[in-house]
Amino acid sequence: MQKFLIVGGNRLKGTIRASGSKNATLPVLAACILNGSKNIIHEVPILKDVAVMKDVLTYLGARVVCEGSTFIVDSADVQPVEISEDLMRRMRASNLVLGSMLGRFGRVKISYPGGCQIGSRPMNLHFKGMQAMGAVIKERYGYIAARAEKLTGADIHLDLPSVGATENLMMAAVLARGNTTIRNAAKEPEMVDLQNFLNKMGARVKGAGTDTIKIEGVRPSDLHAAEHTVIPDRIEAGTHLVAAAITGGEVTLTNVIPEHMEPLLAKMREAGVDIITGDDYVRVQGAGQIRAVDIKTMPYPGFPTDMQPQMMALLSLAEGTSIITETVFENRFKHVGELRRMGADIKVEGQSAIVEGVERLSGAYLEASDLRAGAALVIAALAAENGTILENVTHIDRGYERLETKYNALGARIVRVHD
Repeated sequence: MQKFLIVGGNRLKGTIRASGSKNATLPVLAACILNGSKNIIHEVPILKDVAVMKDVLTYLGARVVCEGSTFIVDSADVQPVEISEDLMRRMRASNLVLGSMLGRFGRVKISYPGGCQIGSRPMNLHFKGMQAMGAVIKERYGYIAARAEKLTGADIHLDLPSVGATENLMMAAVLARGNTTIRNAAKEPEMVDLQNFLNKMGARVKGAGTDTIKIEGVRPSDLHAAEHTVIPDRIEAGTHLVAAAITGGEVTLTNVIPEHMEPLLAKMREAGVDIITGDDYVRVQGAGQIRAVDIKTMPYPGFPTDMQPQMMALLSLAEGTSIITETVFENRFKHVGELRRMGADIKVEGQSAIVEGVERLSGAYLEASDLRAGAALVIAALAAENGTILENVTHIDRGYERLETKYNALGARIVRVHD
């Protein structure tokens, strides 16, 4: 087990660069299966989740070479072998190979994926879409087996704008016969990034970023090798901005797309944080008294659920009462108990948390329950009096590249301890 020892009370000051997006990298790597060619992917973040996806691709027969933040993925020798339960359970997004494998080979067998236990994330939307395209799907003993002689384009309406289902169905439709339309599709920027990569390899996809995505199926021979640069990580970037704000710091964040972060930036400005944006940077210039704001998480372009825990940490020191309503994941308040240990005044009523701002937080012995909860506790510890011990920081490594190194360069005092 690894832990962070954090001494709070230091203002973060300086410049920090956001890494490539985890949530864009994972579907792009899965999509490399489709063309059976050598693909070059730049700005890949060095994260635990990315390492798991690399292991999944290697298990399937791909050759993956890592040169810093550039991955070279040769999928020529990929085979539709059954993926082991141990490998699949390491990460939720491992299920993204379902669409690309079914599209290329017409069959795939995987176990149910694992990941953070932040709420129910059923696969039924994935299945319904693939069944509409002609796939036969069987679930037994924790495994998913899908088969189709040839997928056929279909008109698919998602009950919810699921990110994972949208990505899987986009990939499955690339090699389907005819045209596929995905309605009520997820609109996150990561959908656009996946579309751009698929089109670079010869696919015909349009509409990503809107609620209707259209895919014109192509032949396998139409696909070819592609080179792609992953978009910046808007959630990592947002986490750094909140860390700067809670410490009253002055931080410039580079390698960002501010438009992707607008739902967060709007709420931070409402809370009294001074933010300046440019074409590819965002700057937090100190912060006075944080003001209470109400937040309701929603699918993009609403406020991101992945930033809810971090904003709760900030608002625990705000003047007044904030109400945070979580509509995406039902178990995403696990960090509340840990923030209370630090002196935060938070009450949970159903899917809402009522946050009464306090004057100060105190260091405590804490445990990260999941990726974003862990980030929120790091943020709270940076502003807390005295020291904090945060256990289970391997959760944080799933989505943040060298977090302690980046923050220490800005003036934080974080030490990683290996038990």
